[in-house]
Amino acid sequence: MNDFENADFFMDLDLVEDPYPYLEHLRGKGAAVYLPQHNVLAVTSFDTALSVHLDNSELSAVNSVTGPLPPIPFTPEGDDITAQIEAHRPQMPFGLEELTQDPPRHGPLRSLMMGLFTPRRLREMEAPIRHLADQLIDEFASRGSCELIKQYANPFAMLAIGELLGVPEEDRHAFRKNLEGAPATIGAGAAATVVNPMEFRVSAFLAYIEDRRHNPREDVLGRLANATFPDGSLPEAMDVVRVATLLFGAGQDTTATLLGACLRRLAEQPELQEKMRQSPELLPDFIEEVLRHGGPVKSTFRLAKREVTIGGVTVSPGTTIMIATAAVNRDPAKFEDPAEFRLERPAAKDHLAFGRGPHTCPGAALARTETRISLERILARLDNISLDPGHHGRQGERHFRYLPTYVFRALQDLHLLFDAES
Repeated sequence: MNDFENADFFMDLDLVEDPYPYLEHLRGKGAAVYLPQHNVLAVTSFDTALSVHLDNSELSAVNSVTGPLPPIPFTPEGDDITAQIEAHRPQMPFGLEELTQDPPRHGPLRSLMMGLFTPRRLREMEAPIRHLADQLIDEFASRGSCELIKQYANPFAMLAIGELLGVPEEDRHAFRKNLEGAPATIGAGAAATVVNPMEFRVSAFLAYIEDRRHNPREDVLGRLANATFPDGSLPEAMDVVRVATLLFGAGQDTTATLLGACLRRLAEQPELQEKMRQSPELLPDFIEEVLRHGGPVKSTFRLAKREVTIGGVTVSPGTTIMIATAAVNRDPAKFEDPAEFRLERPAAKDHLAFGRGPHTCPGAALARTETRISLERILARLDNISLDPGHHGRQGERHFRYLPTYVFRALQDLHLLFDAES
């Protein structure tokens, strides 16, 4: 597709495999560009996006997951639609979850998880994560090939967070089935049906939380179940459930998608792959550059509560603000030669792949740890990793299938070849 002037980011499947030319087209039109098809203001400037992430007063996170589709279930009235947003939260997909909440409710809910993934806790997690990585690699290492997403990335991410949160082993298959499908599907249009996987997780985690309040355990769910708000009060069980389900989802989606992006990059660049194999201490910087250059999130959203001016464009209440993360992290005003993958960029973490401010991805530190350990073990055990040309085409003619969603940039499959482990 090259008719970007008439392209529809939320409907055109042609933009799924490679959205970057379209996003560069938007950047050429300004720091913020109004897209009238869906009443969306698209932000492509790093500095402007940062200001949106930090704005908790004029903007609501209620549509942060799904953006403009389906449309908000009410007609904005008056100069301030805050009351309308709150009244219609139950009708909005994901509207009751922690990640879409606004002040004053968001802060206390988020505080419940802040002490869970401290540097010390993450260090304690490394041994079981490493063991899990090796168990999964054992299943295909001797074959000389694998489909990374289904055989490693997805089960690894699900099993890791399930183990860490104390999900009983006998329940994990049901959780795995619940992960199928994705919100924010391109082409769904105004009549989009959003399947909220949180609904299944809520019922399961409610039983876990109630059990741990009656029978406390020393695991993450146990600590969550009995954690208190900053004022010392004990949250209602459903408040804790919302946080637990968010951790469960965020701890999987980000890690699995990031692993796919990292292994695609390493499989395509043998010299870089060998450099990472010989110098694994460089993996943290490699992961950060993957996050910046082609990370898991293409876009995230806010809803204007009042008339607001962003990037020089004034929009009315009820307008969806799209932070085009995939464009923001390639802003030449922020990053030198942004389309170039550079391993040793200064200030490696100075990107917005995990957001910023009060809604920073809660699974960010865990995703970094799990991805680093996975890459360490895969590179240590599998030599000469390459893309399978039978599935992805030969060099110069590569093709990949990405999930047809305007929120995530997630590979549907990644077929790899490597030297079989004897």
